[in-house]
Amino acid sequence: MNYLAHLHLGGHHPEQLLGSLYGDFVKGRVEGQFTPSIEAAIQLHRQIDVFTDSHPLVGQALSRFERTRRRFAGIVLDIFFDHCLARDWALYAEGPLDSFTAGVYRVLADEPNLPERLAEVAPHMAAGDWLGSYRRFESLERAFLGIARRLSRPEEMAHAMEELESLYEPLSEDFRLFYPQLQVFARERRIDTIL
Repeated sequence: MNYLAHLHLGGHHPEQLLGSLYGDFVKGRVEGQFTPSIEAAIQLHRQIDVFTDSHPLVGQALSRFERTRRRFAGIVLDIFFDHCLARDWALYAEGPLDSFTAGVYRVLADEPNLPERLAEVAPHMAAGDWLGSYRRFESLERAFLGIARRLSRPEEMAHAMEELESLYEPLSEDFRLFYPQLQVFARERRIDTIL
């Protein structure tokens, strides 16, 4: 799962939102580095990743990609699933997507001690409305170009959009079947009490 899904699944308190994002920016042990609420949200992020990576529906979705692109298919699928969530937000969340994303951007702007890489990314995320832009399929290309710049072999991301266009319906169905199961998983493990 990518940023939007983690934020949606991790809880709506500011520290839960922060921890939901920190999971992509903080590696290794986290005990004692953050508040208990942020640490719990980071742990939930990691549990969501393990559940997702081992789920048969996700395996089925990944198998739809050409073998030559399988190495990066997980990255492409994570971003596409954020597109599906943003596109169909009203099916999975209460309130408008724009209100949710504005709240996330406020929490990030108000936090003076973001992890270094997130501190660099957060202003661009808000200025470009990365989270809200996922609802438009064509905006995914910008995300793939950004990822390609960080890869040693960027050409492997070159045809990701074309492949997603051809797989759009079956991958959308994979998401429709998978995401409600992921919501249940996250809800059962989320700690909603701010410690």
